[in-house]
Amino acid sequence: MTIFVVLSALTAFSQRYEKVPFGDFEQWAVRYITESQILGGNERTLYVVGPTDTLRGNLAYDYSKTIWASSNAYAKVAGVVKTSTNVTPDRGPTGRCAKLATQYASCKVVGLVNIKVLAAGSIYWGKMFEPITGVSAPYGFMDWGLPFTKQPKALVLNYKSFIPNTGKLVKGTTFRTTEFEGYDPAEILFVLQYRWEDEKGNVHAKRVGTAVYHITKSSDGWVYDFRVPVIYGDARKSAGYQPYMDLITGERSMYAVNSKGKRKVIQEESWAEANCPVTHAIMMITSGSQGAFIGALDNVLWVDEIRLEY
Repeated sequence: MTIFVVLSALTAFSQRYEKVPFGDFEQWAVRYITESQILGGNERTLYVVGPTDTLRGNLAYDYSKTIWASSNAYAKVAGVVKTSTNVTPDRGPTGRCAKLATQYASCKVVGLVNIKVLAAGSIYWGKMFEPITGVSAPYGFMDWGLPFTKQPKALVLNYKSFIPNTGKLVKGTTFRTTEFEGYDPAEILFVLQYRWEDEKGNVHAKRVGTAVYHITKSSDGWVYDFRVPVIYGDARKSAGYQPYMDLITGERSMYAVNSKGKRKVIQEESWAEANCPVTHAIMMITSGSQGAFIGALDNVLWVDEIRLEY
């Protein structure tokens, strides 16, 4: 994607900062989608981090206009149109910011709540394939990451967090919810990869750079210029390594579209050797880090002014 050509640079002392497109969250597209009559037939509002626009109608968004997708969902399952919104614009210190919230998306049929799906509020680099047609493979409806060849020193952003840490987690999928003990930090993830495709169209990757951080508690107001350094090579050898920085595999695996237009699991197989080039970057910021349909209700993360340090 050529959008990075227009990144604006600021110089401060020995660091150079590149603003991430739409990472100041001053621009949003507003979408109005009408849910099915069986759910009440109400018009719902979805938001996209991208060029200012107002869109009406049950249509897929054109994600080529932005580098950002989110957990906001336009779904059509068995002919029934449903939406959920847990990423919204909010008031920030100097303008708008993004508010990411862990909450239920409920379906009411004939006045009864019979479906409750838990979702963390998440924004990420990539695309959402709309409409979503099921919950069996949630990450399969996302195209994760962007072509990217640079090697930044760190990811920098402003954030504010509300992490109640009640000690309870909820798993909510369709007709059943369960509670169990645990905690759910918010997560900032920025990963650099070297990707390639085999003769069968499978997508493979080596991990070149790792910048992952878990926010474990509520902040005292806004935290400015928070820096997450990029660890190059095998992050396990770094003094700051944490297990959550490991390769993305198993149930956490992400998807990408191959050269044939097919959605494939990104098989992140190993840590890259020294001087390995970068071909792609994945960025995800989320109010919960437990994965699909599991999390701590009421976690909220506000983010603003995302940029890369060189």
